[in-house]
Amino acid sequence: MAQKNETIARIKSSYMKQYDAHVERQKRRKKRLIRRLVLFSVTIIILFGSLALYHINQRTVYSEKKIEYEQLTEQLANLEKQEENLIEEINLLNDEEYILDIARTNYFLSKKGELIFQIEDETRTY
Repeated sequence: MAQKNETIARIKSSYMKQYDAHVERQKRRKKRLIRRLVLFSVTIIILFGSLALYHINQRTVYSEKKIEYEQLTEQLANLEKQEENLIEEINLLNDEEYILDIARTNYFLSKKGELIFQIEDETRTY
């Protein structure tokens, strides 16, 4: 077949020049189209890849923030309970009878005419 192409003479006319130019333009168009499609495909892949990466990062941040929120909510509940206890203690400390009771218990203070006896632990063994 290669020998057959060599023996065929090519007509040098304006039509053949136009046809050759047309074929060359078609090849260049096809090449540009392929380049554009490859560029577009790469751009789309990069875009979707970056969106997927961003989504994964956001889910990670969300889960971390959710855990932190739960911990802070628990801490808030503990602090509110502690605040209630402290308010109750403040109210009790405003009561004179309560203060006298604490003084008698902790510091062995007594009322007038009252005697305090210290009893040793019965659980001690010598």
